[in-house]
Amino acid sequence: SNSSDLSPSFILASIPGLEAAQSWMAIPLCCAYVLALAGNGTVLLVVRTEPSLHAPMYFFLCMLAAIDLALATATVPRILAFYWFGTREIGFGACLLQMFLIHTLSAIESTVLLAMAVDRYVAICHPLRHAAILTNAATAKIGLLAVARGVLFFLPLPLLLLPLPFCGSRVLSHSFCLHQDVMNLACANTTPSVVYGLTAILLVMGLDAVLICLSYLLILKAVLSLAAWRERLKVFSTCIAHICVVLAFYVPLIGLSVVHRFGKDLAPLVHIIMGNVYILVPAVLNPIIYGVRTKQIQRRILSLIHVNAG
Repeated sequence: SNSSDLSPSFILASIPGLEAAQSWMAIPLCCAYVLALAGNGTVLLVVRTEPSLHAPMYFFLCMLAAIDLALATATVPRILAFYWFGTREIGFGACLLQMFLIHTLSAIESTVLLAMAVDRYVAICHPLRHAAILTNAATAKIGLLAVARGVLFFLPLPLLLLPLPFCGSRVLSHSFCLHQDVMNLACANTTPSVVYGLTAILLVMGLDAVLICLSYLLILKAVLSLAAWRERLKVFSTCIAHICVVLAFYVPLIGLSVVHRFGKDLAPLVHIIMGNVYILVPAVLNPIIYGVRTKQIQRRILSLIHVNAG
């Protein structure tokens, strides 16, 4: 009807033949969400309460933790409501808001990962200038720039979809709203939305990935110039945690993009799993990676556990 076209709603994806098992499938999803909340919340608490961690690298880590908390909270509770209570329909406005948050927060996270790569480059290649270049004030400005960049680049996505009619199928490929997924359901010309969406992805995530690789090429060049292998390994080991976090972000992102582009004939389960991996893997792994690789964070966590136990 015309009224439903003006304010459409969408149907979240379920797994054909496994609808009855979705309540059980929600349990590991809920556990991963709780783990993400606990891990990232702990990182924020540890850095806030430990003065020795008030440095740019740990402030960037706090930004990652806050982004992962926001991204998981913008999606997982809605997915759990669907799996447990059958609330499969999502309104047009709520879908566009969720879509905007997912893409904007992902863009902010990509920018922060680039800033962390630059931090590692300056710390290794220009150690005497590190404190002067990456001050706390500069770190705060980078955080504000990351937020502004994400909002400015991805705010047009929902605005481009807002006037489009949706008169056919409204069943999404995932249990949450993504731009390409919603755009494919429109029964109108979506060329402007396609072109802008691809441009935004390339200018944000694509450019960031290239610059991160360039940073590590320069770091590798500096490390290989060191005489002793032991010294090379010691210096490069300071980058291992960041490299793992970058992979945890970009591998699911690329996998989801490939599934969207070439996976139209794949089983719905693949789309749903890739979507959930994209949302939850960085949020779960990031605090674990930095908790394992950073002795200062380990010591502070153990001291907090000891104080609470006492």
